[in-house]
Amino acid sequence: MSVWNDVVGQEAVIAALSGAAAAARGLAEQREARAGDAVDSDPGSAGAGSGSAMTHAWLVTGPPGSGRSNAALAFAAALQCTGPVPGCGQCKPCRDVMSGAHPDVVRLATEKLIITLDEVKELIGEAQRRPWTGRWRVILVEDADRMAERTTNVLLKSIEEPPPQTVWLLCTPSADDVLPTIRSRCRLITLRIPPAQAVADLLVRRDGADPALAARAARASQSHIGLARHLATDPDAWERRRRLLHAPVSLRSVGDAVLAAADLVESAEAEAQARTAERDAAERADLMRALGLEGESRVPPSLRAQIRALEEDQKRRAKRARTDVLDRAMIDLLSFYRDVLATQMGSDVERVNVDLAEQIERAAASTGPEQSLARIAAIEECRARLRSNAAPLLAVEALMVRLRPQAR
Repeated sequence: MSVWNDVVGQEAVIAALSGAAAAARGLAEQREARAGDAVDSDPGSAGAGSGSAMTHAWLVTGPPGSGRSNAALAFAAALQCTGPVPGCGQCKPCRDVMSGAHPDVVRLATEKLIITLDEVKELIGEAQRRPWTGRWRVILVEDADRMAERTTNVLLKSIEEPPPQTVWLLCTPSADDVLPTIRSRCRLITLRIPPAQAVADLLVRRDGADPALAARAARASQSHIGLARHLATDPDAWERRRRLLHAPVSLRSVGDAVLAAADLVESAEAEAQARTAERDAAERADLMRALGLEGESRVPPSLRAQIRALEEDQKRRAKRARTDVLDRAMIDLLSFYRDVLATQMGSDVERVNVDLAEQIERAAASTGPEQSLARIAAIEECRARLRSNAAPLLAVEALMVRLRPQAR
């Protein structure tokens, strides 16, 4: 058992990060043996000039679902590891990091649309602290692309000149998602899309999924680990996906498109609410208890601001959850029209939606490649709108109108 077990299909990345963790261990041991040596206190000096060099800031990139956050967390565990080999997965520091309980690994994984300036300032404060129990103070920021430019500029100084025992790990889909000034101060680690079989094996090993279902889910999700797990563990996910992919080819009018868009947005809101409702209720109950209010007690005016702040955070989280559900639907639609286009072009690439072969053949026969490319572009445009502040219903309505079958 190793911390790298869930980083699937990324052998080159594991080798680079494992080597850096080993170099970091050597650096830490030198620093402990020769306290006060200026050279030894520089994280960039370990293994300098090699692919396994340790440095104080890392930018971990990769397409959605490739496992970049898992890779960054595994690296954080390897840095804190006290076992025979960095990242052993058996020692207490490794287990604590992987479970989120290590005091020297600070992890920011926002559930809102943006990472706020206040959250970044808090991280900078955490980065200035010396390690409590480990050898490194690790600051892990998932979705670093969700920082506004002003927020990123505040972070720049801390990444450029961190304390000697602090390591920054930033995760983004692409290196272009952060400012060049940030990018130039980080070592780049790039993950690839993992093989479908590797994702299927992970679902079987980690989640206990049926092997045949895991293979089908991995292919349908295009090796997106999170989506594959969703398909393999949610009994209703396949039916929702089937209805989604059947809708565009069955539209006959603008009215049908509007109704289909409304159904999709309502389903996304229901799924998002189901995902967040229990947590929202628990958070409110905890806050009420902390404020000394029980049951349906009337909230005094002096305490209403705290209740409102919690409610605003929960609204932002619900909005992010809805956006994520809709984006997942867009990815499924992209996979459908990718299969349609491949069929039209006579390509021998493996189809993603093998269970929808009849619908794909019918759609391919009724339109041309130009229309398929236009639909793919329309879906990408809708994704971009959903990531902005566009009204979801209007964005999806516009998409469904453009997806209507048309004569060649």
